[in-house]
Order: sequence, then structure tokens, then C-alpha cells
Amino acid sequence: MTYSIDDLKVLMARLRDPETGCPWDAKQTFRSIVPHTLEEAHEVADAIEREDFRNLEDELGDLLFQVIFYSQIGAEESRFSFDSVVDNLVRKLIRRHPHVFPEGTLESRIDPDNRPDEAWIKESWERIKAEERAQEQEAASTDAPSPSRLDGIARALPAMVRAEKLQKRAARHGFDWPNIDPVFDKLHEEIDELKEAWQAAGLGEGDRDAVEDELGDVLFVCVNLARFMKVNPEQAIGRTNHKFEARFRAIEQALVREGRDFDEQTLEALDDIWQSVKGVEKKS
Repeated sequence: MTYSIDDLKVLMARLRDPETGCPWDAKQTFRSIVPHTLEEAHEVADAIEREDFRNLEDELGDLLFQVIFYSQIGAEESRFSFDSVVDNLVRKLIRRHPHVFPEGTLESRIDPDNRPDEAWIKESWERIKAEERAQEQEAASTDAPSPSRLDGIARALPAMVRAEKLQKRAARHGFDWPNIDPVFDKLHEEIDELKEAWQAAGLGEGDRDAVEDELGDVLFVCVNLARFMKVNPEQAIGRTNHKFEARFRAIEQALVREGRDFDEQTLEALDDIWQSVKGVEKKS
């Protein structure tokens, strides 16, 4: 027997039943589930990064469960349902892809011989999204902030991901560096300002907020560099994390083979092994 999405909806409703369901599931709210959703999304990304496709199916199921969970709570509060979530998604994707669904219906098809080029597709995508944001702003309360070209970039995104999205949105409206050279200059400038803030804080003439602010500027410029280099900053730091972990574990293993205690080694001794591990990496 193979279960379906309808079976999953039934399962979720039973888990949320206040009398016969699971006490933990029944007491959850939109807000309380958010940390679990973020964790599941990261686990999906991690499985893909490690090319662990054997477990990817399971991780995707866990992420889907989060959508079902929110939808069940939405239905209980008469806000929305899973079916309305799917309906809204399909309508939105059809609307945003006129180069695939020319008549605005799921059944319509584009003529392969008259398919628009990528530049037209990108411009169309951004124009449609801008129209959607304008409509949302119009429907919002009159007390809402004035419309901005940066509207729609979620504040809950990981900071580095959000920085990249903010920069790309601003760049589309002409607020951008002309090329990568001044970005390098800006990085050196921000590093100098960070040093000044740190030295002032160390002398009791500054504060930690100033250091954090300047460090944030350095990281923001690094994201700009990644954007100009067409490198995903989140993936780049992820690769570095993986590399650091692998090298650190290699140091541990080397010391175990030699019968030496890690915590008794000097930094110089550990760095010697680190450099040796790097040398082996370059040869392989």
C-alpha cells in the first residue's frame, strides 16, 4: 500500500485532535513550529550538500510535514487549508510563467519556435513580482510603512541570505557598484574601521555594539564580493565549514595514532599538523 497526500492530511488532523491526538502536536502554534521548520530546511540542504540522496527523501518528507502542520492549524483557525495553499501556489506559478503558460491556464502551452529569451523571462518575472507586491501593499492597512523596492524580502531569512537578496534587489534598481574593484576597496575600508572600533573598545573608549556594527559591515561587503563573483556566499561558507571540520578531525586522528593528547599540545604543534593535512589535500 502506498499512502497519499490525502492520507497525510488525515494523519495530521488526527495528531491535532484535542481528545485523541498527540498532546505535543495538539498544543503547537504557528510560532512554536518555526524553529523546527528552519531545522528541517537546513537538514534538506545539508543532505543535498553531502549528496546523501539516500536520506534526502526522508528529509524532504520531514519538510513537507511542516507545510501540512501549518495548513492544519490554518484550517482549524479558518484562515486557510492545505488545498487553498496548493491552489494559491499553482495560480501564482502559472501567473509568473507566461513563457510556459501563455494563456494563464495550466493547459495552455507555448510554441517552442517562439519561446522568449532568458532576458525577457527574467524581466517578466521581476515585473510580475513587483505588481504582486504593489497589490499586496494596496490591500494592506493604511498604517503600513510606505512601499519600498525592498518589500517582500523576509526578515526571518538567514542574515547572509537576506543580505544577498537585499543587494540584488537594490542592484536591479541601479544602486550598485560599477564593477568589483571598488568592492575590494570598500572591504579594506571596512576592515580598517573594524580595527579602529575594536581598539577603541579595548581601550575602554568604545563599545561592543560598535564592534558588532563594523563587523556586520565587513560581512555585508563580503556578500557583495560573492555576488560579483557569482558565488553563493552561504554555500561558500558551508564549504569552508566542511573543510575546517575535516582538517580538525584529521588533527585529532593523527594525535590519536601517535598516542598524544590533543589538549596538551601547543598551538604551534597543532598548526604543524594542520599544514601537513593541507599539504596532503593539495597532492590528492
